[in-house]
Amino acid sequence: MLVIGVAGTELSAPERDWLQHDACGGVILFSRNFASKQQVAELSQAIREAAPRPQLVCVDQEGGRVQRFREGYSALPPLETFDALFASDRNAALQLAEEHAWLMASEIRATGIDLSFAPVVDLGRGNRAIGDRAFSADPQIVAEFTRAYVRGMHAARMGATLKHFPGHGSVLEDTHFDDAVDPRPLDELRALDLVPFVAGIDAGADAVMMAHVKYPAVDPDPAGYSRRWIEDILRAEMGFRGVVFSDDIGMAAAFSAGGIKSRIDAHLDAGCDVVLVCHPELVPESLAAVEGRSLNTAAMAGLIGRGPLAWQQLIADERFQSTKQRFERLS
Repeated sequence: MLVIGVAGTELSAPERDWLQHDACGGVILFSRNFASKQQVAELSQAIREAAPRPQLVCVDQEGGRVQRFREGYSALPPLETFDALFASDRNAALQLAEEHAWLMASEIRATGIDLSFAPVVDLGRGNRAIGDRAFSADPQIVAEFTRAYVRGMHAARMGATLKHFPGHGSVLEDTHFDDAVDPRPLDELRALDLVPFVAGIDAGADAVMMAHVKYPAVDPDPAGYSRRWIEDILRAEMGFRGVVFSDDIGMAAAFSAGGIKSRIDAHLDAGCDVVLVCHPELVPESLAAVEGRSLNTAAMAGLIGRGPLAWQQLIADERFQSTKQRFERLS
């Protein structure tokens, strides 16, 4: 299945046609799709009404610099914020991270959107793309925050997505723009970068997003193209039974597989359930590329429509008001 990007704040006629395709399982929204809280709720509803089957409507609403919806939403700090507090008050830091997750997920669900791709559980070890999006450089601390964040998202009735498997934080390169190669052996990755993923899976995380990073000591292909990583390690060894998403096939580090069809085939053949096609200009070719493939139409069912939540209901909630004020003071 594909989750696609659309160009603007309303659906165009071609985009409505894309949603009719059997392989279209959802839409990912960005800042380009946002004008107001009301508008994005209407866009989410229009996506559902235009498609013949349930659609996963999703976004990256992590907080900090990766927060696609801002006006009318809580100003969420980046995850790195909690690390300094952890050193002085572990329980308070974990509680704050859980509240961050609950607040973020509650606001997104009240917009009519199913899923925010969170939390980032990469280690904060200098990667250009990750930076302050990571909880900490310490894998054990990241593991504790991961458990708390998954709890918070689940309390808001949103699925949690661990990203970017098996760990994007310990290489310098940003895979949006460059190839990234992590030469370390699997034993070292198990002892460090994989620790938060183990914790998140144990906490009941619903999905995992793959990294476009290559780990040649484990497999010559990037992780998202690797059956070794997805089937042997993530599923068989670590016991993950949820949804596996690719990262965006429009990122530079995804180009190693070749053209659009080759990238999609490589991800699906490796065991990804869903491929992200975030750039609208790549969608027509991507839909054509999956013609003739068997479709895993049930893959995302558990992530879609976990119950209605209205803004009026949310703003009347005492927990929402107190949590929102707490993060406003923190910001």
